[in-house]
Amino acid sequence: MSIKRLQVTRHKSHVKVINFGPVILPIFLLLTSSCYAAPCYGTKMPLKNKFFMGLETHSIFKRYLEDEFGKVRSTQHFLLLSYGVFDWLSVDLKGGAGNIKQHPIGSDEIDYASSFAGGYGLRMRFLNQARVKAVLGFQHISIHPKHRDAGAARNEAILDDWQWSLSASYDLRRVTPYLGTKWSRVDYIHRLDGNRKRRMSDLTKGIGLIAGFDLPVTERVWLNLEGQWLDGEAMAVSVNYSF
Repeated sequence: MSIKRLQVTRHKSHVKVINFGPVILPIFLLLTSSCYAAPCYGTKMPLKNKFFMGLETHSIFKRYLEDEFGKVRSTQHFLLLSYGVFDWLSVDLKGGAGNIKQHPIGSDEIDYASSFAGGYGLRMRFLNQARVKAVLGFQHISIHPKHRDAGAARNEAILDDWQWSLSASYDLRRVTPYLGTKWSRVDYIHRLDGNRKRRMSDLTKGIGLIAGFDLPVTERVWLNLEGQWLDGEAMAVSVNYSF
């Protein structure tokens, strides 16, 4: 009799865990309806010695710089490659092109046309239980657009984007939403006629929130949409393939 009671108790507990999933989706949709995104990749990772490939567009709509240096924007397009070093550790690489638009306070916006952009990162999964996963990640993106001449002056720029992220997901089978937080820093490196200055992002707005989801299309193909707000405003969307 005691064994049967134990089995019933376990069964009820299991049902409660499964029924908690539908509660997450409305909360997730409410959050993402007013947020933007940043590419932290989410919690879906390749297994050991396996690869993911994808195409991604990432747009930074607004990121404030320190002091009186205004704000910066950027749009980037990448080819993605992720490799599973272990089942719990992946290396993420990306290459493509991106632009920079920097708007100083009281001055016209400086637009730098798209050129080389690249990035790398690591993700470590430290929780993998049933439908719940949690991942710690590090990402870096560097944008090197074309220079811009203004009369006799030459403007050159580089955008360095660094971040640490922590996210957790719940698998609803048809979609896998995830939420998390991140610390980020964006450096705008400006060179005017050879004089180089680094302007950091406003570090009082360095903490951001993450919301995203993976949506399977086929057994090997899925879409990823990810959002970030508080530290800035941005959006990332990608289509991915598992080898």
